Amino acid sequence: MIDKGKIVEILSVAQSYAADRAAMEMGIAGMELMENAGRAVADLACAMSSPEAGVLVLCGPGNNGGDGYIAARLLHERGFRVDVRALGDPDRLRGDAAIAFQRYGAAGAPSVTSLSCDIGECHPALVIDALFGAGLARDIEGETAALIAAISERGLPVLAVDVPSGIDGDTGQVRGVAFQAQATVTFFRPKPGHYLYPGRRRRGRLHVADIGIPDAVLAAIGIDHFINRPRLWASAWPQLSAETHKYARGHLLVRAGGIETGGAGRLAARAGLRAGAGLVTVAAPPSSLPTHGAHLNAVMLRRCDDAQAWRQMVADKRLRACIIGPGNGIDEATRDAVLAALERKMPVVIDADAISVFSEDPQTLFAVLNEACILTPHEGEFARLFRAEGARIERARAAAAQAGCTVILKGADTLIAAADGRVAVNVNAPPTLATAGSGDVLAGICGGLLAQGMEGFAAAAAAVWLHGAAAKAFGPGLIAEDICESLPAALAALQEDCDMLSEENG
Repeated sequence: MIDKGKIVEILSVAQSYAADRAAMEMGIAGMELMENAGRAVADLACAMSSPEAGVLVLCGPGNNGGDGYIAARLLHERGFRVDVRALGDPDRLRGDAAIAFQRYGAAGAPSVTSLSCDIGECHPALVIDALFGAGLARDIEGETAALIAAISERGLPVLAVDVPSGIDGDTGQVRGVAFQAQATVTFFRPKPGHYLYPGRRRRGRLHVADIGIPDAVLAAIGIDHFINRPRLWASAWPQLSAETHKYARGHLLVRAGGIETGGAGRLAARAGLRAGAGLVTVAAPPSSLPTHGAHLNAVMLRRCDDAQAWRQMVADKRLRACIIGPGNGIDEATRDAVLAALERKMPVVIDADAISVFSEDPQTLFAVLNEACILTPHEGEFARLFRAEGARIERARAAAAQAGCTVILKGADTLIAAADGRVAVNVNAPPTLATAGSGDVLAGICGGLLAQGMEGFAAAAAAVWLHGAAAKAFGPGLIAEDICESLPAALAALQEDCDMLSEENG
């Protein structure tokens, strides 16, 4: 199995097929790849079961079924009791899958029977799902759906080949009905459906097997899907030296709200400072300055009476980045503040109210955004600003292209989409992040990284990763303030990763 921590590339279903073809064009036999895939499945099945226990292997009518026949043959040779059920007539298989079926029969293994929703007296300790794989093009129904339901009702552990049957490999959505797997073995690189819900939940533990496809094929495929790990953006991470001073680390401006909603801006400001900005200033209405001052020490305060005062602040060339939206209110003042900051063409994090205020006129916002900016909508805010439809990744990608900047589509499977088509899927966020103020902290981390000179996509991806890492470091009982205070632990772990990657790269 590949060390998943070293993988950042995700391949769509079409790209996975292209990787197979590219490997074969390099002289690697397709049957060799299938044998290696089947062996990886058998190896994990051995770890999940025992020879005296029965293994039910469900084989489909394509290459996924071929992987299943190879796994079944190897398990038989290792002393396992195997029961193989086929969807369709296995004598009609073509190509490598047909060879895999022939090799199974030549090994003297038990005869293959037809797939049926009635598994009768069969009491396997493990079910190997090699029915459809990632390329499923239609909903599962009829007898196959009934079989999946029957196995699920009996609570039998399932080992899925590639993806659990019924899960769309590109979107993670359920096509009719799908297995709940205890573990999944995929090959060479994972697919979007392994990380997008509900596919991420349905696949159980994910194992990525090296089946002999050279990494060199990636260059020819044109990768644009990634797992959000430090390896993806570590080269852009700001490095400190003995000569670094606070002005070199950048000045971040945060537009805060009044007394009732000012906590959001304070959270963003503190997070920006923790994330490494050299200076952070909170701009706030005069009436709320005493409240902000009672809670902030290292963060500076500026009185912001009106639009003219705000314009004077953002005109300061010493500012490196700006955050607008947390607790700002959905009103003309917020709208004008966004447009004034964007006139400066500096990096701006546009969050919360600053997103919703443009819901009636998104084109005005899109027309002035620049590629250094970051939008941070959750699903509700996203729907108010964009008219994108379809699968989650495609909606995020279309939104980033339309806005001309990086979009963080927040959720359990947060996506970071760049205007050039790149998309990173975040995988480290614990459910404890579902707490008030969490998004304000994320906006602050984004702003702190932008102030240090990171480009939009790298800053957004790093911020989302740090957000999750800090929450995991704290553990249960997390509130938004804790994320800020846990950032040093996350940053220390990140620095170790960056140092290791630097050593790997010489």
